[in-house]
Amino acid sequence: MSLSLSLSHSPRRFLPLLLPAPPFAMPPRRDHTQQRWKPKAAPAPSSAAVERMALAPSTAGAAQVWVPRGYATSASSSSSSAVTAAEQGGAGDKLSRLIKGAAEFSVDNNTFTEAQIRATFYPKFENEKSDQEKRTRMIEIVSQGLATIEVTQKHSGSLFMYAGHRGGAYAKNSFGNIFTAVGVFVLGRLFREAWGGKAPKMQAEFNDFLEKNRICISMELVTAVLGDHGQRPKDDYAVVTAVTELGHGKPQFYSTPEVISFCRKWRLPTNHVWLFSTRKSATSFFAAYDALCEEGTATPVCKALDEIADISVPGSKDHVMVQGEILEGLVARIVSRESSVQMEEVLRNFPIPSLDGGDSDLGPSLRDICAANRSDEKQQIKSLLENVGSSMCPDHRDWFGYSGLEAQSRNADKSVVTHFLQAHPTDYATKKLQEMIGLMKRKNFSASFKSYWNYQKVDSLSNDNLCYKMVIHVYSDSVFRRYQQEMRKNQELWPLYRGFFVDVNLFKANNKKAAELSKDSNTLLRNINGALDSSLSSKDGLADEDSNLMVKLKFLTYKIRTFLIRNGLSTLFKDGPSAYRTYYLRQMKIWGTSASKQKELTKMLDEWAVYIRRKYQNKQLPSSTYLSEAEPFLEQYAKRSPANQALIGAAGDLVQTENFLAILDAQRDEEGDLQPERGTAPSSPTSTSLDVVSKTEGLIVFFPGIPGCAKSALCEQILNTPGGLGDNRPLHSLMGDRTKGRYWQKVADERKKKPFRITLADKNAPNEEVWRQIEDMCGMTKAAAVPVIPDSEGTDSNPFSLEALAVFMFRVLQRVNHPGNLDKASPNAGYILLMFYNLYDGKSRREFESELYERFGSLVKMPLLKPERAPLPGD
Repeated sequence: MSLSLSLSHSPRRFLPLLLPAPPFAMPPRRDHTQQRWKPKAAPAPSSAAVERMALAPSTAGAAQVWVPRGYATSASSSSSSAVTAAEQGGAGDKLSRLIKGAAEFSVDNNTFTEAQIRATFYPKFENEKSDQEKRTRMIEIVSQGLATIEVTQKHSGSLFMYAGHRGGAYAKNSFGNIFTAVGVFVLGRLFREAWGGKAPKMQAEFNDFLEKNRICISMELVTAVLGDHGQRPKDDYAVVTAVTELGHGKPQFYSTPEVISFCRKWRLPTNHVWLFSTRKSATSFFAAYDALCEEGTATPVCKALDEIADISVPGSKDHVMVQGEILEGLVARIVSRESSVQMEEVLRNFPIPSLDGGDSDLGPSLRDICAANRSDEKQQIKSLLENVGSSMCPDHRDWFGYSGLEAQSRNADKSVVTHFLQAHPTDYATKKLQEMIGLMKRKNFSASFKSYWNYQKVDSLSNDNLCYKMVIHVYSDSVFRRYQQEMRKNQELWPLYRGFFVDVNLFKANNKKAAELSKDSNTLLRNINGALDSSLSSKDGLADEDSNLMVKLKFLTYKIRTFLIRNGLSTLFKDGPSAYRTYYLRQMKIWGTSASKQKELTKMLDEWAVYIRRKYQNKQLPSSTYLSEAEPFLEQYAKRSPANQALIGAAGDLVQTENFLAILDAQRDEEGDLQPERGTAPSSPTSTSLDVVSKTEGLIVFFPGIPGCAKSALCEQILNTPGGLGDNRPLHSLMGDRTKGRYWQKVADERKKKPFRITLADKNAPNEEVWRQIEDMCGMTKAAAVPVIPDSEGTDSNPFSLEALAVFMFRVLQRVNHPGNLDKASPNAGYILLMFYNLYDGKSRREFESELYERFGSLVKMPLLKPERAPLPGD
């Protein structure tokens, strides 16, 4: 493809990786004033204090100035050794008693809380502009000399965050699982590759450095053992994408030059970065993407950007060598206009260091370990952590619990978030986190705030001093949009971060200490944070929305594999080729795919649908290994013609994963990241609770529905069916319209009498308060619960479509002599149904199903409308 017309822009500065040199300490943070920014070299990390910059508290009439702050460093390895079995036993018994007694913890005037962010990724800013509007605005800002466009590669992997062996290892919304074990192993192996025989010492120093300075690094973890993305990587690796200084307040993210200097100090891999600082180069960048977006792969894309960028900084890991030619995309964002100058200075002063372990024996690889431990997920985790070594990971309790307390014991009582919001904050950061979480709870944002016992702080636990890890999991991008609207109303709100983990301490203080804590002792900290917030709310005079402009630019060759093939599997196998075609055509329309490519893709995807359904019959191809079938198909398809080859991009370099694929006990989101905090609802509308619920415990069947959804008819049918639900447990139905008093309390009382029977809760359960009561019943009577819902497409803001609501109204208006007096004789039946319908407002269908599935682990859908029905009449 010729780019001569759109890319007639002479090369500017191509900055290659410089010659190997000893590592240096990081430069100080850049000043937002007119002062010139200069990186500062310092001695090696084992003996140096690394300077960064902090904002001094402002005084009346005085200008704000930057003052240096020394980072603590480790002179030697101070990492603790593995905890002995005897120590764990005593602490385990203590924790077991605390878990039992924590339910009695209550908040009074002497209850305080301290919260510290432990790990986080960039906040997600949902700009309301379209991508084209963002692109136009970005070019305008660069043309005015106010900013630079920074572009980085999007590697096809999973988010991994690391805050040191005590701070913890985290995936996108979870910790203590195979994803984080793989991340720790890969990070540890990167140290071995970089430092050779010094690796154990440097791993320990790195852990100590992160812990003492409260720093978290974020990486794109790219492996072949965690399931398929767009292409199975040739090697397992990670690339640092962010470094976050957590401090004791609002997280501060390093600029890209600072990230590079940090990584070169510790010999960690960095991403490929391009900077575009003029109107001509910025315009040429977007023109290049438009020319390559449908056929671009890593080699031509990188070559084109190298030619037009003002500065190009190659990544430590060559995408083609370690990942392959299928490039997921590019991320373009607005950064400081000084970035080009800072980048050049960093590259001069911080050359890439040599890799001392390149020729040495690094031990068994990730794939070797996973292949040798195929029994279960825990065995794989255990082997990975043991192989990475005690210098990198001396403590395994985040994965395996403590003494006799297994992983499930770490899930703390659901009242933790309530107590956290009620307790007195000890500092400004805690107050801001309470403000954020309280707002999300009040607005019923679709998010969870799961709390787990913090095993790292077992020694300091007591009945009056409880320590937790809180996982803040946002379920839908719509939450970020809604939260951003709240930030416009209240500019003091902290941003809502992706990958969000908080250490929470709840404690009681005696009267004297409580009086001291209750004083306004955090005024200075508030002033400091206020100054920081105001100074960082805009960059170089840019408005907030401009400073946060960012656009993800993905390539069609990647989207064919992930969005059209992998994400379309459930539709293809559940609903058939016709529904699958509707699915992929809708996706291409949303993307604005050209008519010629739509025609080519329709032919290819229809052929794929016939091929894979014929081969697998009614058994769906697993999405985690879909490339085992898709890649050979694409390879053969590409060989037929040059046009097919251009459509596919690259094929035929398949890595076989069957022998070393990690065992995943959790779902993944649409981009392949682990999603254990909330699963994907079962795809089949006729799946039953018998598939997922043990028959040795009680069962509660309940109905998050609307009057007229046929719950009473279903309950009656179950009661009249010989054998009930197919086992020997007794059945009991309690109809809400015939029950006087507090219905759910009566259900709880009945379950206490006979906990092992099956309870049919014949009453609509429309809100989270009812769901919490059902969860409590399950805990008290050792029962499982199964939500039964009418199947419906829903809307963007309601899990039930207007067509479904019309069916419910029709059914109600056909009733006579209804025990709840909601029938054809009722003067306000329609109004009551609308009230029920509005109780679900604010949740999309996907959010609704996912939340129920996350809470209860199963979901049953009742068929309602035919998929091939005629649409509702128009106006």
